[in-house]
Amino acid sequence: MDHDVDLRQLRAFLAVADALHFGRAAAALHVAQPALSQQIRRTERALGVDLFERTSRSVALTPAGLVLRGRARSLLAQVERDLDETVQVGRGEAGRLDVGFVVSALPLGPIERVQRFRQRYPRVRVELTEGYTSRLLARIVRGELDLAIVRDPDPTDGVRTSRFRSERFVAAVPRGHRFADRGEIDGTELVDDPFVFFPAEAGAVATERNLAPVVHDGKRPTVVQEATTWATVLHLVGVGLGVTVAPASATLAAPETVALLPLTSDHRSELHWASRTDDDREILRNFIAAAD
Repeated sequence: MDHDVDLRQLRAFLAVADALHFGRAAAALHVAQPALSQQIRRTERALGVDLFERTSRSVALTPAGLVLRGRARSLLAQVERDLDETVQVGRGEAGRLDVGFVVSALPLGPIERVQRFRQRYPRVRVELTEGYTSRLLARIVRGELDLAIVRDPDPTDGVRTSRFRSERFVAAVPRGHRFADRGEIDGTELVDDPFVFFPAEAGAVATERNLAPVVHDGKRPTVVQEATTWATVLHLVGVGLGVTVAPASATLAAPETVALLPLTSDHRSELHWASRTDDDREILRNFIAAAD
């Protein structure tokens, strides 16, 4: 059975149920007593039961009224909580945020960014996922991620990106390499060296930007070994499988077996925020603002 009782009627009922006096309840609600009495009558008609026993000298709750008093208080409290949560979600102050990041960005503080956001918005649950750029972009398109920190992303339908940092590349060579003791080198001097690098599926833009400092007169280095993280790439360089060119921040944890050499060219790698083009939620703006 449907009972057409709204929140305003429940609040009026509780005021009378607590005061057990129509005059005092009307004063507390800032309404006229006859209007309050009529509202209570409408509630009773909607429910099909009497909620109060009225005499000329007293007002008392009926058994049905006693039940409703407890339920109404609980219902109103839950509604307040639900409405508060709705407002907080709308303001980006509550909810869930799935964030991806490239591992090479770790030295630049993405985890610290997340912590700052969590401190500012404790009711937002943040879930972190690592991966390389092309896979993170695919997960954004599929709706599995809300936001990602990506490096040198390929243009992707349905994804918008916003650059927030760029950095130079450095060369990484084994300690026994002929250039290991040089202060800096021209990247093209490495074009004939075997290269350790990411697979092509990591992204066309990322591949071209990383190799650009080495390409000379159209000649490109030969990749002899692939790996899916910079940590693995650098360890393979360290054991002498080849050389590589990497963003500066990706080499901060390079093993002692690797020599890092500044490049004379100013080729740069870029970090971007990536999200769906149709996602304008306040929670995303709040996260980026806290991160920045």
